[in-house]
Amino acid sequence: MELQVLALVTFIAAAVNGAVGYGFSSLTVPIALLFLSNKVLNPALVIVAIALNGYVLVVNRRSIPAVAKRVVPVLLGLVPGIVCGGLLLASLNSEWLKFLTYISLMPLILLQAGGVRRPLKSERTVGVLLGAGVGTLYSTTTISGPPMALLFNNQGLVQRDFRAAMALLRVAEAVLALVTYYALGLFNAESLQLSLWVLPSVLLGVPIGSFLINRVNAETFRRICMSYDAWIVGYGLSRVLVVLQLLASPQAYTVWLGIAAIDSYLLYVFFTRRRISQVPA
Repeated sequence: MELQVLALVTFIAAAVNGAVGYGFSSLTVPIALLFLSNKVLNPALVIVAIALNGYVLVVNRRSIPAVAKRVVPVLLGLVPGIVCGGLLLASLNSEWLKFLTYISLMPLILLQAGGVRRPLKSERTVGVLLGAGVGTLYSTTTISGPPMALLFNNQGLVQRDFRAAMALLRVAEAVLALVTYYALGLFNAESLQLSLWVLPSVLLGVPIGSFLINRVNAETFRRICMSYDAWIVGYGLSRVLVVLQLLASPQAYTVWLGIAAIDSYLLYVFFTRRRISQVPA
């Protein structure tokens, strides 16, 4: 039953990735961690990410020359970050890894849900620092889309260039993580079996997402995905707080309720602004 649920979740997440250019891991991981450990899940998702983002990169290949120079600083930071994250993955307790995943992901989701847009003047410097942080986060959790999306959305890339930049970085980080995991002995038969199970769902979901995004409002679609993510991450965070005995149940679930309340408010603000903007002057 768990594998069937994971196949469905990865299909939906792949459709989102195909539509907006990122979101596969940030939508898949919070649910998958409810019944899997990072040490089993991460190697499987890295294999899937190479196929998934390789496809997106091929589809948006004409935009690669326009974004290649802009992604180089991030790539330079990725290398040490991914090695550092791999060492953390190999040494930390599984429940603490889950806690790290949820606590790192939550502020990034809420920043995107709040529509944060602040163009950066020193893009290269920020890119290297971001790459190091993203590399550590990705190698530990396989999540990197939200922080990279914040950077490239802030810098005003058009949709096709945005997808190409995201796919290029996601392929690079997945390959680097693959090499790091192999060197640290983190690959196993269970992870390989898991990747083979979800790969068909991913290959089916991406083109469907690419088709659907041309028929719905992209920003509304993205915002609803962020809301889903916030609620799932909030629930997972509350659960792991109980397991680690950082908070007792049911008090731990007030964290989930608090996150849900914040997201509901941000969702209300988003749709209110959209409704006002669509009113004829």
